[in-house]
Amino acid sequence: MEETGHNRLNATDKQRARRIYRLARLLDNQFRLPVLGVRFGLDSILGLIPGAGDTVTAIMAAYIILEAWRLGVSKTTIAKMLGNLVLDWVIGSIPLIGDIFDLGFKANLRNICLLEKDLGTELKDL
Repeated sequence: MEETGHNRLNATDKQRARRIYRLARLLDNQFRLPVLGVRFGLDSILGLIPGAGDTVTAIMAAYIILEAWRLGVSKTTIAKMLGNLVLDWVIGSIPLIGDIFDLGFKANLRNICLLEKDLGTELKDL
């Protein structure tokens, strides 16, 4: 019988999952604008730096995907995660439009949702 959910994760895997969950939150919704209630992260802040900002955050997002692969998620899930990353990087690189897009799309949190679905557990509960 195959183990599912957090039962299939060993201690190292759980630590890895917690680390990428925290990174995704930092990149996508760590901060909040008090008046508007809009949440944003380093992806939105660094995205304001033309060219380099979106590339730096794309590298951090690629780390999340690498760790998801190490956790043993399916190739389909990895492909979807890569699609989110590429979309975020390409559109995020467009001045002004990309900055607005970064506030709403939240590719890293989308990838965490895909990862949680594949693993059958919520990473915040680990």
